[in-house]
Amino acid sequence: MSLAATPESVTAAESGAVASAGRSRRRGYGRYVWAKVAGACGSLLFMLVVNFFLFRVLPGDPARTLGRGRFTTPEQLHAFDATYGLDKSLPQQFLTFLQNTATGDLGVSLKYRVPVSQLLMDRLGTTLLLVGVSTLLATAIGVWLGIRGAWRRGGGFDKASTGASLTLYSMPEWWLGLLLIAVLAVGVGPVPGIFPTGGLHSIDAQPGTVSYLLDTAWHLTLPVITLTLAYLADYSLIMRSSLLDELGQDYLTTARAKGLRDIQVRNRHAVPNALLPTTTVIALNMGFVVAGAITVETVFSIPGLGLLGTEALEVPDYWVLQGVFMVASAGVILANLAANLLYGLLDPRVRT
Repeated sequence: MSLAATPESVTAAESGAVASAGRSRRRGYGRYVWAKVAGACGSLLFMLVVNFFLFRVLPGDPARTLGRGRFTTPEQLHAFDATYGLDKSLPQQFLTFLQNTATGDLGVSLKYRVPVSQLLMDRLGTTLLLVGVSTLLATAIGVWLGIRGAWRRGGGFDKASTGASLTLYSMPEWWLGLLLIAVLAVGVGPVPGIFPTGGLHSIDAQPGTVSYLLDTAWHLTLPVITLTLAYLADYSLIMRSSLLDELGQDYLTTARAKGLRDIQVRNRHAVPNALLPTTTVIALNMGFVVAGAITVETVFSIPGLGLLGTEALEVPDYWVLQGVFMVASAGVILANLAANLLYGLLDPRVRT
């Protein structure tokens, strides 16, 4: 019997080791996925609890606000509370809230007298269009600014882009929006006002026509510019910082030694490795797309989820507030889960 290993046996052993390592990695990622999904489910449950009790501590009485003085007798106030279940104890209201949420019933708006789920669906499209376009533009422009600034660190472009990004980042969104309205919608001195001051459509716009779509795009121009400028620094500064960390790595020197041009070294080797933190930020910020931009929608009178939530606070319209908060929070939690899963896939070190 020979003790020497044959080439076939060595190859089989190596293949078995590779297959075992692959199974181990898949099991490790599977455990990582289950842990993150369980954490997201726990966050959703906690969000439901906060969602209910948070708006019950708000000052104001819906019956007196909506009644505008019409409900003067205790019987009338009691009848209003009984209609919307406000006469029950908080634990009873909470159980009803959980049961209705599980079935998709988010209640009826106190102010609009329509189901909250229908109200949310009507406003969700506008918010997704406004904040989604802004996020995509800010991501593309911000990543480009960060790459170009970091690759020529200390240059004129780097100083100008970093300074502009920090200046815009320090401005409140509502103030930037008002500034754009004053200059580009109202007009200042020789600069005429060319954009509408607010709203989503013109009064005479006909739905379903090309002019209607162009009119909507024209009305959304200033709000999209406002949000794009406000979000720009998030991506440009992180991309710049990540790429600067990669510039001193040995693999870039090796790539240059192989004869690659400078732009090839940047695009093929440095940028893909520097994109990992930026990818996480992009995934996390996508969750805020659903939340909308409350201040910008209010300044420009855009009928989205943000403006709906602001209007609901004035009553207070409990069911609308709960619905807006739940949609916004669920969007953030799901985006956070997606970012964690993606990060675990791209960087195995975070699984441990």
